[in-house]
Amino acid sequence: MQLTATYLLQLTVNGLMLGLLYALIAVGLALIFGVLEIINFAHGEFLMLGAFAMAFALPAFGLLYGPALAVSVAATAIAGLVLYELFLAKLGQGEFERSILITMGISMILLYGMQYLFTATPRMVDTSFGFAGVTIGAIRVTWSRIIGGAVAVAAFALLYAVLILTQFGRAMRAIAQNRDAALMVGIRPRTVARNAVMLATALCGLAGAVLAPIQLVQPAMGQAMIFKAFALVIIGGLGNMAGAFAAALALGMIESWIGGFFDIIWQEAAVFTLMIAVVLVKPDGLFQRGGMRVG
Repeated sequence: MQLTATYLLQLTVNGLMLGLLYALIAVGLALIFGVLEIINFAHGEFLMLGAFAMAFALPAFGLLYGPALAVSVAATAIAGLVLYELFLAKLGQGEFERSILITMGISMILLYGMQYLFTATPRMVDTSFGFAGVTIGAIRVTWSRIIGGAVAVAAFALLYAVLILTQFGRAMRAIAQNRDAALMVGIRPRTVARNAVMLATALCGLAGAVLAPIQLVQPAMGQAMIFKAFALVIIGGLGNMAGAFAAALALGMIESWIGGFFDIIWQEAAVFTLMIAVVLVKPDGLFQRGGMRVG
C-alpha cells in the first residue's frame, strides 16, 4: 500500500474512533478493579449484551439512535446490578481466585445462553443514517463512527465529572484509595461497589451499543475484546483509569496503522506484544498503579 499523508490521516482517524471504543471497555475494567480489587472475566459479555440490546431496540424505536442507545445502556446497567447482587457481593475484598472462577462461569453462561437463544449467526444492525458519512477531501468517515466517537467522548467527560465533582464519585475514589479510612467516615463499601459495577457495565454496554452499527453483532463478539481490554488495563497500570484510557487510544491507532500496511494477524497481536514489552520494562504498567486514579 502506497504511503500518503491522506491515507495515513484516514488510518489515524479510524484508529482514534476504535481506540475510544476500546477505552470504554478498559476503563470499566479498571473501575471494577480499583474499587473491588477483583477480576471480571464476564465484562466482554456485557459488551455483547449492549450490542444485542441495540440490535433489538433500534427497530422498536424506528431506527432512532438516541432512544435505542439509552435503552441499551440502561439494560446493561441493570444486568450489572444483577451480577453484583447475586454473585460479586458475596466476594471479599481482593478475592482474585474466586472472582476469576465465578466471572468466567458467568461469561460462559451468557455466551452460550445467547448462542442458544439467537444462534451464532452474525446480525447486521441498521440505523436511521445508514451508511452515510462525512467526506473531507479524500477522507471519509461514516456517521456511525462519528456519532459513536462523540458519544464515547461525552461518556468520558461525564464519568470524569461524576468521579471528581459528586459524592457518588468521591465515595468510589475514597474506597479505592483507603478502604479503612473510608469506612471510618461512614462510607458504605457495599453500596459503592454496587454503583461501581453498574457504572462499569453501563460503559461496556455503551461500547457494545455504539459498536453494533459498525460491525456484525454475534454472541462471541465480546470474547476477543475482553482480552484486549485486560491487556490495556495492565499496560496502563491496574486500577489507573487514565492509564487505561491512554493505552486504549494508542492501541486503536496502532492497530489501524498496522492493518493499513500489514496482514490482519499482526493487528491482532499488537496489544499483546505491547503488553509483554511494557511488563518486561515496567511491571506495574506505564502509569501509577492502584487507587482508581482518574488523572
